[in-house]
Amino acid sequence: MGLASNREIKDDGLIPTGTFKARGLAMAVSKAKELGLKKLAMPTAGNAGAALAAYAAKAGIEAYVIMPEDAPLTCKLECYIFGARVYLVRGLISDAGRIVSEGKRKFGWFDVSTMKEPYRVEGKKTMGLEIAEQFNWEVPDVILYPTGGGTGIIGMRKAFNELKELGWIDEKMPRMISIQSEGCAPIVKAFKGGKKESEFWKDAKTIAAGIRVPKAFADFLILRVLYESGGGSVAVSDKEILEASKEFAREGVFACPEGAATLAGLKQLLEEGNIDKDEKILLYNTGSGIKYTKVYSKTSNWSCHLLPPLMT
Repeated sequence: MGLASNREIKDDGLIPTGTFKARGLAMAVSKAKELGLKKLAMPTAGNAGAALAAYAAKAGIEAYVIMPEDAPLTCKLECYIFGARVYLVRGLISDAGRIVSEGKRKFGWFDVSTMKEPYRVEGKKTMGLEIAEQFNWEVPDVILYPTGGGTGIIGMRKAFNELKELGWIDEKMPRMISIQSEGCAPIVKAFKGGKKESEFWKDAKTIAAGIRVPKAFADFLILRVLYESGGGSVAVSDKEILEASKEFAREGVFACPEGAATLAGLKQLLEEGNIDKDEKILLYNTGSGIKYTKVYSKTSNWSCHLLPPLMT
């Protein structure tokens, strides 16, 4: 399914460190530097840790990154090359979070994880500001966003609210739709149940590491955005994510699995009639597929052709 003319991809695989995580961490680390913090720490599925490591290196601040041992290899290497102290856990990002909490008490770390400081969400507002500008101040009807910790969806909504107050966009606001994996879908379950908060998702599994978050710290804010915007939330399978990644590639975008999930979600929503095919639709790709080469090489039936020796 090629993307129709009324469907756009916002590709954050092109920004520093190859993911949207750079938006929030650029702001958070800059403010940490300004405020004199010396030791920053976070639990991460991979990409946020790499972004923290990059900006902390430039700022001359110590970075402590705790991630699941099966996090993308590229992210582990980035953290190492940037000089962060990297610790791996046999578990999920929630397990890494508990270690960061302990490190705050024992070692004086400052926790810059999702929504536990005020500046990352301010950095993520640039997502909404850019979307509005790039759509000539007429925002899309619908934005599909892969949701783990959810700072992006909260930041975009905050940006749109502020732009509306300034009179830069009109009263129409995008419907925000949270896309998750069938193997880890706490927001989907909570939304469909009309809940204000999500429950911890046991045995979370998906190839899309960035949305393998069993319970988002700011789940109540994510759900509020979905309800207030008239949006929704759907879960897709890993198989659908892989197929969607190939369709994204035919548009010239090598998307991360999380970003590809938005296209899989769009198909489902169109089939169910929850999105009209003529609406202005934005799919948010949060990072580059190059950071997930191990995942794609393991799950795709791919090969290269060996040419015979050239004759001279």
